[in-house]
This record gives sequence, C-alpha cells and structure tokens, in this order.
Amino acid sequence: MIPLYDTIPTRRFPVVTVGLIVANVLVFLFELTLPAHGLTTDGLFYRLGLIPYELVHQVDVPPHDLVPWAFTPLTSQFLHAGWLHIIFNMLFLWIFGNNVEDAMGRLKFLVFYLVCGLAAALAQSLVLPDATAPTIGASGAIAGVLGAYIVLYPRSQVLSWVFFLIVPLPAWLWIGIWFVTQLFEGAATLGRTGGVAYFAHIGGFIAGLLLVFVFAARRRAELRRARRLPPGYGGWGGGGWA
Repeated sequence: MIPLYDTIPTRRFPVVTVGLIVANVLVFLFELTLPAHGLTTDGLFYRLGLIPYELVHQVDVPPHDLVPWAFTPLTSQFLHAGWLHIIFNMLFLWIFGNNVEDAMGRLKFLVFYLVCGLAAALAQSLVLPDATAPTIGASGAIAGVLGAYIVLYPRSQVLSWVFFLIVPLPAWLWIGIWFVTQLFEGAATLGRTGGVAYFAHIGGFIAGLLLVFVFAARRRAELRRARRLPPGYGGWGGGGWA
C-alpha cells in the first residue's frame, strides 16, 4: 500500500512539515557528494547516526561522532540510506504531517515530531542494546505522526495505490495495517542487526499515539464537537473533518 493523498483539508500552510522535508532533502543531497554515500565504517552514518550501543552504554565508540553521542538520536533523524528511503519517508511526512501540524500548531508539532524521533531511537536501542551498526532515517518520527493522525482523523480517507489500483481506505484501517505489519516484521527480525529498524517505527508510533493527547488536546475537542453537529451546521458539519 502506497499512500497518495488524504481527504482532510488544512487550514493553513504547513510551514514546519515543508521545512522538515526541505531539511531532510538537503542533507540527503549532501550525503550524495560523499564517498560511498557515507556507508563506510568511518563515514557520516557512523559519525552522526544512532549507534544503540552508544546510547545504552553512554559511551562513544570508534569512529568518533561529529557530535556528542547523546545528540545522535536527533542527528540520525535527518540521514537516509538511499533514494527510496527518503522518497517514501518524505511522502508519508507530507500526507500525514500537514494535518497533524494543523491540529497542533507549528511549534508544538516540531517539538512533537522530534520527541517521537527520540522515543523511536530509545525503543530501537533498548531492543538491540549491543548493536553497533548505525540506525538512520526519519521514519521513527514519522511513525509518531501516524500515531497522532489515527487519533485525530481516524475516518479520513487515504487514497492508496494497492496492487495497481487506486482505492480509498479509512485512515484507521490504513494505519492499522501498517502498524500490525511493523509488529510482525519486528518480531521476525528480533535479535538481528541491520535492515529496517522496525522497533524504531513501533516506538515512535506508540509515542505519537500517547503524546497527541497532550500536544493536540484542544483540536481533539473541536473535532469531537464537530462530529456531534448535524451535517451543514455552522461550517463545521460540512467541512470534511473526520
């Protein structure tokens, strides 16, 4: 399932979402100028990526990081391993992030996004505490955005490409299938290092699912009131809110 767009309109331009996308793309373009795309054992991924062993044991292991090890859960969020990695991450961020930003407000959304990324890094590190391979990518933070979205807009429609067909799926189903997939894939790879960081996705999603009640409490109350109004009432009933 590849999401194409959703049916929830935004009330204002998503400055933070676009800014995060631009920042990720610029960092990725910089990566492309480096030898071996940063994949060597002394490359950018090892120096700015999250090394679970470092986080759990609170020590910097060679090669030495470009920032203190405690900051790598943040810097790792802006690194990507290839074109498909960044394209799909930024697609997900654009489709789901603009509405969550709209619900929280710009500053709160930025803090929420980064905190979910930190929660994702912690989850991955606790599951694989001795891993010395770098974990990189924005998907943990974006998983938190999905967690917030399913709470805020469970009945919105997500137009998706499924087996060469474009079909509308309710957000609760689309995100639910995605999360269950992460659980099964994570269980299948438990104890292995390398590959997709499924436990970062799971940790980020759970963080977003919980933190949305703090970061978007007022918007949730507005949406609940809107759902109780008859169609066409005031301007909320026919506004397309899930």
